[in-house]
Amino acid sequence: RMEYVTQCGVDVPKVGLGTWQMDPQTAYESVSIGLEVGYRHIDTAQLYGNEGSVGNAIDDSDVDRPEVFLTTKVNPKHRTVEDIVASARGSRRQLGVEQIDLLLMHWPNPLVDADAVIRGLNECVRQNLTRFIGVSNYSVDRLDRARRLSDEPIFTNQVLFHPWWPQRELLGYCQQHDVVLTGYSPLANGGAIDDETLADVGDRYGKTGPQTAIRWATKHENVITIPQS
Repeated sequence: RMEYVTQCGVDVPKVGLGTWQMDPQTAYESVSIGLEVGYRHIDTAQLYGNEGSVGNAIDDSDVDRPEVFLTTKVNPKHRTVEDIVASARGSRRQLGVEQIDLLLMHWPNPLVDADAVIRGLNECVRQNLTRFIGVSNYSVDRLDRARRLSDEPIFTNQVLFHPWWPQRELLGYCQQHDVVLTGYSPLANGGAIDDETLADVGDRYGKTGPQTAIRWATKHENVITIPQS
């Protein structure tokens, strides 16, 4: 049974499918199988180089596009409002969709004006390139500034989040200010797979260690997690 986070009036599956470090063919196969077995939240990025394959997998599946919540991310090299908008148009074209569901700035670029980044993301909403905007790998201070600069709600901050990196301060900020925390690498880049403590906890409930790590993430209020396979 899928659980959801409700944000900005939409229900988003608490468990999504990440595609980091996947070559195009692997991404196509992974997303295709994921959609077949029930995933309805897919995460990619320009820097991954697999947006086209992700889009093709969604298009080729039996799942209707409105059923899939699709996230991608802007390459942080883009510095101006115009570049960010053009970048989003490129992602939309690669993905083969009329509109992206959630567009994130992938990393904060210390050489780029924060106001320009947020204005660029807001302009992407105004031009109907994306429904929602957010950030990724932002500290509490950067996230707070982004929220204050943005006309649109900051939907999420996507960051590393697993039992050994629980992001307590950032999580508390997100929960207090109604920002979803989207956690990537919930299996700690494989560290959770053979962890004895997680395995022992899982045994009590008939689950595996990796399942326990993912459940640890989703039991937190306002948290989404995006494991990959």
